[in-house]
Amino acid sequence: MASGNDANTARRARATRSAGLLPLVIGLASAAALTGAAYFTVDNASCGSPAQYIRHDSHVELVGGCVDGAKLPAAGTSSPGGVVPGNYNP
Repeated sequence: MASGNDANTARRARATRSAGLLPLVIGLASAAALTGAAYFTVDNASCGSPAQYIRHDSHVELVGGCVDGAKLPAAGTSSPGGVVPGNYNP
């Protein structure tokens, strides 16, 4: 027959295993949720044509895709609101 000390040891071993299993289950569930959210986001992104890089004589150009070049700031202009990023080197 098991003594009281052996029963306490067995209970603690079970508690330790279940306490170690809980973070694993939570981690797997959150990874699955983030993967599902990423897949849903990419699947619902409406883009007319996929982007592709085309090499010209001395440069590479991105053609197609969802980025509208007219909405991007021109090179060499200041950022909106006059805020200068910390890694700005004139």
